[in-house]
Amino acid sequence: MPATVTAEQVETVVYDALVELGPTRDQLTRDATFESLDVDSLDLAELSQVVEEHFGVRLKGDDVAKIKTVGDALDLIIARAA
Repeated sequence: MPATVTAEQVETVVYDALVELGPTRDQLTRDATFESLDVDSLDLAELSQVVEEHFGVRLKGDDVAKIKTVGDALDLIIARAA
């Protein structure tokens, strides 16, 4: 995990991970819902693993249940990585 995590680093890792799960980069905006992107709970579990590997941030089931948009996920990860 880098000593200082920037919002740009988090965004890059999250967007890259989401593209691997199916959505195109053009579909990814802070307001995009995971439902509209066809990202399901198993996909979010995979995203959680990537986030933990890169930033040491563990997203629990309760956390994942609360995040509805890409922006929600980014904000939570950035806050926890700080």
